[in-house]
Amino acid sequence: MPSNSSTAPKRNVLASVLGLLGMSGIAGVLVAAMMTPILAVAGVTANSTITLFESLPDYLEITPLQQKTELYAKRGDKEEKIAEFYSQNRVEVPLDQMSPYLQDAVIATEDPRFYEHGGVDVMSATRAVLESVVSDSGSGASTITMQYVRNQRVQAAEALLDPVERQQAFNEATERSAGRKLQEMRLAIGVEKQYSKDQILEGYLNIALFGGQIYGVESAAQYYFGKPAKDLTLAEAALIGGMVQEPNAFRIDDEENIPAATDRRNYVLRRMYEEGKIKKDEYEQARDSAIEPKITPARHGCMNATNNTQFFCDYVRKVIENDPAFGATYEERLFNFQSKGYQIHTTLDLELQDQVTNVLNQYVPKSVDYMKLGAAVSAVEPGTGRILAMAQNKDFDETSEAAKNPNATSVNYNADKKYGQSGGFPPGSTYKVFTLANWIQSGHSVNETVNARNRVFDQANFQDSCGKDAPYGGGWDVNNDGNQRFGTVSAVQATIQSINTAYAAMAEQLDQCVTRDIAVGMGAHRADGQESGSYPSDILGTNEIAPMSMATAYAGFANQGESCSPVAIESISLRDGTEIAPPESKCKQVISKDVANAVNYVLKQVTTSGFSTASNPGMGPLIGKTGTSDNARDTWSIMSSTGISLAVWVGNTDKQYMYTDDAGDKHYDWVSLYNVGFNGVSGTQARHYIAHDILAYAIPKYGANDWPEPNPEALQTPKANVPDVTGMSIEAATTALEEAGFAVTVGSSVDSSQPANTVAKTSPAANTSVPKGSEVTISPSNGRKPNQRQQPSAGDHAMPDVTGMTLDEAQSALRSAGFVNGGNNWYQATDRNGQPGKVTRTDPPAGSMLTKDAKITIYVGQ
Repeated sequence: MPSNSSTAPKRNVLASVLGLLGMSGIAGVLVAAMMTPILAVAGVTANSTITLFESLPDYLEITPLQQKTELYAKRGDKEEKIAEFYSQNRVEVPLDQMSPYLQDAVIATEDPRFYEHGGVDVMSATRAVLESVVSDSGSGASTITMQYVRNQRVQAAEALLDPVERQQAFNEATERSAGRKLQEMRLAIGVEKQYSKDQILEGYLNIALFGGQIYGVESAAQYYFGKPAKDLTLAEAALIGGMVQEPNAFRIDDEENIPAATDRRNYVLRRMYEEGKIKKDEYEQARDSAIEPKITPARHGCMNATNNTQFFCDYVRKVIENDPAFGATYEERLFNFQSKGYQIHTTLDLELQDQVTNVLNQYVPKSVDYMKLGAAVSAVEPGTGRILAMAQNKDFDETSEAAKNPNATSVNYNADKKYGQSGGFPPGSTYKVFTLANWIQSGHSVNETVNARNRVFDQANFQDSCGKDAPYGGGWDVNNDGNQRFGTVSAVQATIQSINTAYAAMAEQLDQCVTRDIAVGMGAHRADGQESGSYPSDILGTNEIAPMSMATAYAGFANQGESCSPVAIESISLRDGTEIAPPESKCKQVISKDVANAVNYVLKQVTTSGFSTASNPGMGPLIGKTGTSDNARDTWSIMSSTGISLAVWVGNTDKQYMYTDDAGDKHYDWVSLYNVGFNGVSGTQARHYIAHDILAYAIPKYGANDWPEPNPEALQTPKANVPDVTGMSIEAATTALEEAGFAVTVGSSVDSSQPANTVAKTSPAANTSVPKGSEVTISPSNGRKPNQRQQPSAGDHAMPDVTGMTLDEAQSALRSAGFVNGGNNWYQATDRNGQPGKVTRTDPPAGSMLTKDAKITIYVGQ
């Protein structure tokens, strides 16, 4: 069948032409369209046929072109581009940054009379009218101005967010009809009145498609030949100029298109020669040259981000996509991000990012075959919230292939679910810092002691002013790591040794809602967006929190109680220099400086004599805390100086198949990091190696100044008098002593005049002033009255006052007073700093008249 065959009825061409030139309104419009530029120049009054044409709109709103969004970060004082995003790969450049060959090539082939007509080429339009009559198409006659109009209308259509409206507008802008051609003609005439020829040509060369997602001559030159548009050779310019006719047919990144592209290029060269734009020898040399592409793809999207910034790039992208300041809807924000040409200058320190990535890779592999291993590092700047580094032990991959690759993921472990799809991880004992802040804020001293014995706590004793189910019921069996057991300890000791039972005892005296609010206020909120819990057990770090949030919280303590929300963007501008307000860090004084300084006083000791010592490079004052979740599923080290706050997490990202039992049933469980190791480091120690090496690099750059001394009230050792419980039942006495804040131990029964099973005496004795929270030992009476003591014989010795002496000094004083050492209950003890303890009292007390071999008990405080 002939190629021009059609099932439509055959048209009488002559009749059609006569009809067109007769009464047809369409004919009058076409004639008017062709004649309008001439009539306008001649000053001739338009007739009625022109009126119809001129009723069409003639104003075209020239909208900004879609441009690439680019992300930058600093390496020292220099900025580097780390990523770019686009739906249209375009870099808009002025006309003087385009090769003159390129301009001549386009004009010679697309619109030789460009600088002569007023938007519509009458000769070409006449030819197009006849062609449309013959073929029912509106093709041909498109001047550069008319093509510019069409491309602008397509751009406007693609900016519509509603898919139905977008498709309808696109169809109207691209349909092959005489009506569409008329609209383009009328608008082209209007554009010529608004803009100069050079402005129109510049706009056209920046808006035109050159295959795929490549728009504008600058991106085309960079993609196809790896050079800017101003440096194109004659042959290269002719090839790119010829592509506008049918971009995807002539794109030279497909070898099959090379022959057709060569023919098209040579046609353009011939037209340039015929139009007198080039000389014959230039034409022939360019015509005979081979096409040599240098395909240089743009690195689009976060998967192509450079400098190990892929996860940070994704975080920045989601910041824009989630912020209503960048558009009322998600679709609008996404479109703006990919098309507005944002120049986003981020907070990332590329030198630090390199160091963090290298250290992380050194100690933690991307995957192991026995668990789903994850590791993440976040670094923020105290006082500004600037994110300085963000890395994890995986390759960033947002394709479906990531599910098959244990080394890759699109989940950002450092960020909240809203910004990285992660639900966070239990921070373990790093969360204790918020109970410590509440403890101090509530008027307690860091040297105040509590009963840290293992026991089942009654949850009804825990206050929670925001808990819906409070007061809670039931027992809470609290244990310490390694089943360690403790007696009475201070808040400082409880923090240094991370004693769970001590912190439970501290929390029992506090409002759990306040602890929760301090944590959230400092930045440690749940990663999944749910409300943080305030159950008693939550004080041990069961809320799942992102590393970035924990780094932010500790930065708040380092900043003397003022927490600043994390920010990833320093500034945003458009390509024309217009500034756009970036998301700002919100800083808030969550706790007072006095409370923060007291917390820091304690946390400093954790980094010098506690579990965080291994993370400390010893290059300046640091605060810090470690954390380990149940069964060592997650391990943390959080350290902060005044200049940088660092959160390191290493742990399980998900449950992992472990074993099959004898019945063939599969069992799943978390892998304990106590039982594994990688890269020569035990699983629980990897966090310390990572934190140590990163801080060793970062502290000289960001600083580590000391914090002010805490208020003396926060360091005082509060004292209380031991109640007199002599004669009470053991149960009643225990209750009275515990209500007074003392820890109670029931000792061996003794001879006493008190009834059996009642309190004979206490140690310390009744009405003795001792540190609040001290341990009091009850001695029950066995019901046997003690023998009357004989009057001391001549030569008896007076008991000296040795209170305040060391044990050695007290023994020496007793010997000097004539007492012998045999059988005496003297013992050595040290205080909390490892120094010799001091005598707090003796039994019998000072002044007692005793025989030289009397039994003397010396009590040495700790």
